[in-house]
Amino acid sequence: MGAAAVVAVMLVSFLCCAAAQVQQQQQRRQLRFDGRRGEFRVLQVADMHFADGKTTPCEDVLPQQVAACSDLNTTAFIRRVILAEKPDLIVFTGDNIFGFDATDAAASMNAAFAPAVASNIPWAAVLGNHDQESTLSRQGVMKHIVGMKNTLSQVNPTGVHVIDGYGNYNLEVHGVQGSNLVNKSLLNLYFLDSGDYSTVPSIPGYGWIKPSQQVWFQHTSSKLKRSYTNKPHPQKGQAPGLAYFHIPLPEYSSFDSSNFTGEKLEGAISSPTVNSGFFTTMVESGDVKAVFTGHDHLNDFCGELTGIHLCYAGGFGYHAYGKAGWSRRARMVVASLEKTDKGSWGEVKSIKTWKRLDDEHLTAIDGQVLWSKSFSRKGM
Repeated sequence: MGAAAVVAVMLVSFLCCAAAQVQQQQQRRQLRFDGRRGEFRVLQVADMHFADGKTTPCEDVLPQQVAACSDLNTTAFIRRVILAEKPDLIVFTGDNIFGFDATDAAASMNAAFAPAVASNIPWAAVLGNHDQESTLSRQGVMKHIVGMKNTLSQVNPTGVHVIDGYGNYNLEVHGVQGSNLVNKSLLNLYFLDSGDYSTVPSIPGYGWIKPSQQVWFQHTSSKLKRSYTNKPHPQKGQAPGLAYFHIPLPEYSSFDSSNFTGEKLEGAISSPTVNSGFFTTMVESGDVKAVFTGHDHLNDFCGELTGIHLCYAGGFGYHAYGKAGWSRRARMVVASLEKTDKGSWGEVKSIKTWKRLDDEHLTAIDGQVLWSKSFSRKGM
């Protein structure tokens, strides 16, 4: 065999392997509902504040916990809740590491996300206001996350050349394998970078979701609606959506103890001092049924405003501020499909949520329905 023929064979072999890898990656990245339960389960982890592992002390724990408590308690909690809840996707909503105390940002992230990576469960992450305060820039942090095993995170959406921040992207959750809706996204997940701090000298406080991000969100929401209602197997209306980011919107201040489920232990909502209008943008788009944030560790409530639930997860990490005796916690969200007249799985019928506490029994609390298809249709 001549040299040219050898090169040709090697090239064909390389291209075949590359194509197989791409196909395998696409299959791995395609989220879909479970065919046995007709469910899709999302675990939200907010504010791990991971630093240097076993040498990093815990904050705001009981006196008897102090000596043996470290970042490793955060790691143990993630492992416990993954085993208990068996999520289909794990979402980290920012302040994944506490940059000021992380000697090496990459090493800290590798340790923080290690339980998710080891579980072989797909996971996604957005940034908070502390992730970039170590040895990597905000862009550098997001690039490192994107390069990790099993993550579905993206630095930014493909084909969008102008957008603020890092970590704006969406994920589609398709119908059950073998059903008519196998190629339809039945649940749409939006991830956005809510920034860190204001870059406008005359505006103090935290960052906010910018107009460029909102334009991307509107375009993506419209595109997904067209796909949902187009052939084959056109559906009515819109598939429900969920949004994940770090800093709560100003609208989170709309609630008091009479109109939310959970606890509000912080004096004020730590939202931006300006309202960029993203809540209104979501209301106008019509598909987002719930928003999930972190940032305020001692708030874990969900309240409904204009058809959208605004939810906190509550503080997860042991190196993050908290309250001694108030358990660290995580939020679960489960979307369930309806059964069609023919007995196959159809559209999403309900979205429910609850929280898990890191106590002796991994107690589940505050279960509630965030959205119901039947209730939604009655209200139309």
